[in-house]
Amino acid sequence: MLNRRLLLHPLMNLMPALVLATCLVAKAQNGVTSHGSAHHAEDWNSVSLTSSHLVPHAPFAGETDKLPGFTRELIRVQWRDGDPIYLYVILPRNAKKPPAILYLYSYPSESDQFLNNEFCKLLSKDGVAAVGFVSALTGQRYHDRPMRQWFVSELQESLVSSAHDVQMILNYLATRGDIDMNHIGMFGAGSGAAIAVLAAGVDKRIKAVELVDPWGDWPHWVAKSPVIPENERANYVRPEFLKKVAPFDPVQWLPRLKIPVRLQYLIPEASTPIEAQKSILAAVPPQAQVITQKEGLAEYRATLGQRFFDWLIDQVRTPSKVQAPGESLGGKEKSAQF
Repeated sequence: MLNRRLLLHPLMNLMPALVLATCLVAKAQNGVTSHGSAHHAEDWNSVSLTSSHLVPHAPFAGETDKLPGFTRELIRVQWRDGDPIYLYVILPRNAKKPPAILYLYSYPSESDQFLNNEFCKLLSKDGVAAVGFVSALTGQRYHDRPMRQWFVSELQESLVSSAHDVQMILNYLATRGDIDMNHIGMFGAGSGAAIAVLAAGVDKRIKAVELVDPWGDWPHWVAKSPVIPENERANYVRPEFLKKVAPFDPVQWLPRLKIPVRLQYLIPEASTPIEAQKSILAAVPPQAQVITQKEGLAEYRATLGQRFFDWLIDQVRTPSKVQAPGESLGGKEKSAQF
């Protein structure tokens, strides 16, 4: 049985093998940052890349592991000075141009679960590639900042930069030639789920999203989330902070999604308070499947974790038509109970 912590909240301390000590501090003004030159201007006021100018460096291929059933590649990609991103690309063996799913776990998780061979085998078992990475200001991407600056204190940057990263990673995958870019999905947990909603809202290459324990409804979230230390909470309930992050609230973006969506809260109030969960669940589009905690945990235990990603894998292998309100995607539409 795969450990649920491995599936949802991976370990935090193992660094990717090729982390480099290249560090420059990015200075932001009015939501626009320049990363060392005019060629790397980024607009944190827009989820779309259209108002940013991120130029990718040549990707650097690190270690490649050829294992029974899959090949694992570690690739360094970069489009900001001092902010390399380490991608784990898991390719199923003997699959020509497989569909792919991007996996983004919650702050403060690392990407070390992609070094777990059993986990990689699970992700690629049905001929679907997997791409894992971490969000901005997370893991090896958090450096050269005062300790008072972290993922939540810089929430606008964390969310928007990471949504930009998703689009840039898709651009990189398109250049490889070994991924079916017409069949792309995204799995997000916690803050990664919030980022997945934003990215899917602007990038039509994402055909389906699965959201587990998503963050959102920022006024309620910052007021009660245990992620925020109590001695800092007053900084984030201020109107000026909430005004900056309001345009990037999943509560606003979820109703706009026209693609298949699956959402579940498996760990009650682990990071998202009940009030925020209710707001997020009320915002899901009519085609969304909402799985209750009881149902989600029962399914996990019954299948020993082996089917945890099956819904999303099925979406990218055989894309579904978005159903009309009241119809279902492979099962009865459900609503969460509190």
